[in-house]
Amino acid sequence: MKKAILLLSVLVFSLVRNQAQTVTDYDGNVYDTVTIGTQVWMKQNLHVTHYNNGIPIPTVTDFSIWSTLTTGARCYYNNDSATYDSIYGALYNWYSVVDENLICPTAWHVPTNTEWQEVEAYLGGAMIAGGKMKEAGTTHWKSPNTGATNSTGFTGLPGGARDPGIDYRTMTENGLWWTAKSYNGTMAWSVYMWYLFAGIDHNPTDKNFGASIRCIKDAETGLGEINKLEKVKLYPNPAKAVVTIENPYNQQLEIHIYNILADCVLHACFDGLVNEIDIRSLSKGTYEVIIICKEGTTRRTLIKQ
Repeated sequence: MKKAILLLSVLVFSLVRNQAQTVTDYDGNVYDTVTIGTQVWMKQNLHVTHYNNGIPIPTVTDFSIWSTLTTGARCYYNNDSATYDSIYGALYNWYSVVDENLICPTAWHVPTNTEWQEVEAYLGGAMIAGGKMKEAGTTHWKSPNTGATNSTGFTGLPGGARDPGIDYRTMTENGLWWTAKSYNGTMAWSVYMWYLFAGIDHNPTDKNFGASIRCIKDAETGLGEINKLEKVKLYPNPAKAVVTIENPYNQQLEIHIYNILADCVLHACFDGLVNEIDIRSLSKGTYEVIIICKEGTTRRTLIKQ
């Protein structure tokens, strides 16, 4: 009897755990999820045809109309949903990413440029993170699919893009995903993986491009964890030569500093109470500092004088 109860408990736990590893969009599409560091990502590209409140996301097949849109829309590579949707998902313009009706399921969102940088930092930097996030092999990627191991389980696929200048292109060669961050009035940041590169690139991209979307789960950080992260101090700011990182809980910290082009320009690891970073090699300007510790990730803005 005890063995039967134990077995039943294990089965119930397994069922609950497996249910927690999926998320369902408005249309009923079910996505597996994967945890990378402190982040939880969908393992598949978004397929949804409605915003999260039920409003349809228009399908636009005509190239001349697509290239001039200023509202959210979707399409499928070569206008062929039967061939491409189930594997690669839909291609969306950036206006659908930021539509007030919300494209991701409840408690999920389109990742910011910074959230992509955080996962890259966790995986050892942008120059190698792509290989750890691309699907391995050449079933979908064009050979040689450089550096691809999919060790994270993210399973990035080369779904191509819809270029408002020349229409559909680069299927099997490139994976292009939107971020939620605008670059200027006509462009937004996108993230790019390539079959000849093991890294990840960040590029300002025309908001009328059609690109894939991967949703990321909203952060669930407890109050105690927030307080710990808040107590990590960075000063002086603005700074000219040296920045001090005060680490009152003596945690192991990993620091990444990014310029406005999303390039990581400095990287350091610390475990002391007070640590210094020499920033004299940086040009004057504004930088984003990502601080990673076991409790999570926080970010600060640094001004170099």
